[in-house]
Amino acid sequence: MAQHNTHRAPRRATSPALVSRTARTAGGAALLGAVLFGAAGAFGSADAQAAPAPAATSAPAAQASAPAQAAPTAALDTTRTLRYGSRGAAVSDLQKALNANGASLAVDGKFGPRTRSAVKDYQASNGLAVDGIVGPKTRGSLNGGGGSITGGAGASGGRSASSTSGLVSTARAQVGTGYTYGGNSPSEGFDCSGLVNYVYAQHGIDLPRTSGGIADGGRWISRSEAKPGDIVVWSGHVAIYAGDGQIIDASGSKRVVMERAIWGSPKGFVTYR
Repeated sequence: MAQHNTHRAPRRATSPALVSRTARTAGGAALLGAVLFGAAGAFGSADAQAAPAPAATSAPAAQASAPAQAAPTAALDTTRTLRYGSRGAAVSDLQKALNANGASLAVDGKFGPRTRSAVKDYQASNGLAVDGIVGPKTRGSLNGGGGSITGGAGASGGRSASSTSGLVSTARAQVGTGYTYGGNSPSEGFDCSGLVNYVYAQHGIDLPRTSGGIADGGRWISRSEAKPGDIVVWSGHVAIYAGDGQIIDASGSKRVVMERAIWGSPKGFVTYR
């Protein structure tokens, strides 16, 4: 029919009615292109105008994919030093950040052996001291070099170190408290690791609960490096170092928290500074 009309009345190919009708037809650009293409090529320029329609439909797809590409990696929104035995939301954030850097950890908020191993692997791969402890340098690296989100590197770096100055005073305040196996509060009494946990917790420092965990979670130092507030370790026992050869500990044999001279042959000293 289009060929017959063109033969009889060539001028009708530019009918304003046809152009107006197709221009008002929603989504009709492709149809107009098809009709005009078959009409002796007289409307080739209109066919070119119809071409942008597929590009318009593809734009949302490109925009939809953009957020996934720009998704930020997990960051540590904390000023806490995290180490073996730490728990909570900050540890979950740490596990997410490690997973974003190639680890494969369950995000359970528990800083156990696998998380510590992943921290060490990350530290080794990024030129950091390999100690398994997430302090300001490791935290800053995981945060893209920006330190802690909620506090600068100075704030996070100084927290545990400055806290040690008050650890001995906090421990001395518990001298005379009774010994209770498994105890970790002034009201119920303390065992050795319970006392150390309690003292450090008062200064915002999380420690593993057992004496073995405390020994494994910290950094071993020599006696000459030890400062008041560091921890003295025996096999199955821990105490707060008070300085000048003195300790404060919850003694199982004496059944009380007491300050006394270092006794026996301790395995060494551990610091959480």
